[in-house]
Amino acid sequence: MVILPLAYMPSVEYVARLLREECVIDGGENFIKRSERNRAQILSANGVMSLTVNVENANRPRQKMRDVKIDYSKRWQHQHWVSILSAYKSSPYFDHYAHRIEPFYKKEWKYLADYNQEYTSVLLSLLGVDKPLPLTESYYEAQEGDLDLRPKHREGSTFVAEPYFQVFSDRLPFEANLSILDLIMCEGPQAINAVLMRCQL
Repeated sequence: MVILPLAYMPSVEYVARLLREECVIDGGENFIKRSERNRAQILSANGVMSLTVNVENANRPRQKMRDVKIDYSKRWQHQHWVSILSAYKSSPYFDHYAHRIEPFYKKEWKYLADYNQEYTSVLLSLLGVDKPLPLTESYYEAQEGDLDLRPKHREGSTFVAEPYFQVFSDRLPFEANLSILDLIMCEGPQAINAVLMRCQL
């Protein structure tokens, strides 16, 4: 079993494992700040850029992921959307998909877990995948032999992404395992093939 957290704009590895392996997404875990729960990586003209969703009481210990509220006091949505525009406006498939992701930077969600869940479902639909997320209600206890991808600094992952054409390939080296959004914007309908066949788990 592969154990995943609820992630913001999840990585290519996250989605590859979700679609190719037996997985659960832990809906009962505690929030870990500065992790993929509220942080994603895209490729900008200057290299890898981290986008962080602002949350309330990020330093509160043992805060349940389901209880984490999004903080809109700073204009992170605007900043993220401008960054996505800058990174992918010239990508082959931006105009095809932008209208599906823009609402996540206009509408306000109360809870991070709901935001991540809905956003991940939309990103999967852009890959042509229509399946419910295997989300648990309570904390999932890892068993021997499970691959637990919840820890911030984890071991055991052997993921290898085969290079694909990225927007700034003419000036930057290939960056593996960015947000799945990068792969979708660059490869469009072929992105699902990269996830299902060209990534090594």
